[in-house]
Amino acid sequence: MKYKSTIEGKIAARIARMKSPVVLREDFQDLGGYDQVGRALMSLVSKGKLVRIGYGLYAKTRVSSVNGKILPAESLPNLAKKALARLGVQTVPTQAEKDYAEGRSTQIPTGRMIGVKDRVSRKITYNDARIYYERTTF
Repeated sequence: MKYKSTIEGKIAARIARMKSPVVLREDFQDLGGYDQVGRALMSLVSKGKLVRIGYGLYAKTRVSSVNGKILPAESLPNLAKKALARLGVQTVPTQAEKDYAEGRSTQIPTGRMIGVKDRVSRKITYNDARIYYERTTF
């Protein structure tokens, strides 16, 4: 980043140091106000450094080797599981994943369904792909 003294520059430097591909808006509360941080994050999204995957959720990006477009650094199901872990939601295998692992089904789970123990109302999407939740009791 050219100007490290700006909030956008400080956020970009902190993102570069982060190991997690998931970035939360709360990670930058100490750098400025809610609106300032939001504008800086949206600026980084427009520059292709981040993609927005949900309310207050962003993902690091990479350039596609096929068509040169900006894509999230990891697949959406992996990003969703990491985001939910950072938000304090425990994830578990879905029934379809258990059936496939135990040989009761030949249907390969897509990963778009994530098993959770608690109620989750957060939407995680990228383009037209959306993550759905299956609430389990065990």
